[in-house]
Amino acid sequence: MTTPSTSSTKESRLVPDFDPALDLFLEREVNAPREILFDCWTSAEHLPQFFVPKPHKVTSCTLDPRAGGVFNTTFDVDGVVMENNGVYLEVIPNKKLVFTDTYTSGWKPAPEPFMTAILWLEDLGNGRTRYTAVARHRTPETAKQHAAMGFQDGWGTVVTQLETYAQGLLK
Repeated sequence: MTTPSTSSTKESRLVPDFDPALDLFLEREVNAPREILFDCWTSAEHLPQFFVPKPHKVTSCTLDPRAGGVFNTTFDVDGVVMENNGVYLEVIPNKKLVFTDTYTSGWKPAPEPFMTAILWLEDLGNGRTRYTAVARHRTPETAKQHAAMGFQDGWGTVVTQLETYAQGLLK
């Protein structure tokens, strides 16, 4: 089971430029190896299994996990189709992913960018991983909007779903 972290010192350890006015932070200890978690985050086969809180679902995704590669997902949220198109900015296998909806394929600026996600996976040994995520926003208003939308609960649910899914892959 995931273990939440509430320490702000970890924010500064992993995110030296963390800005509480613009950035939202989530950290968990996950009972799954980081290699499997990374594979889940970078595979179109696996991502739909955990990426949005159930009962919502990912109906399609296209992933090309390399700097400049697409990170496109389509969600069904209570019957409303939501498209989220973006690109990877940084990919360090089994350690770090950075993706954003600020740009789309071919580095074309998005008309309504929302955030950049930064994900770190740190090996804790014994098949456990420290999972750290930051959602970075362009304005304090957008960060507040994302927090009000339920960032902590939503992203926390996604981590729990990811852990459960990843453990099933170990069997």
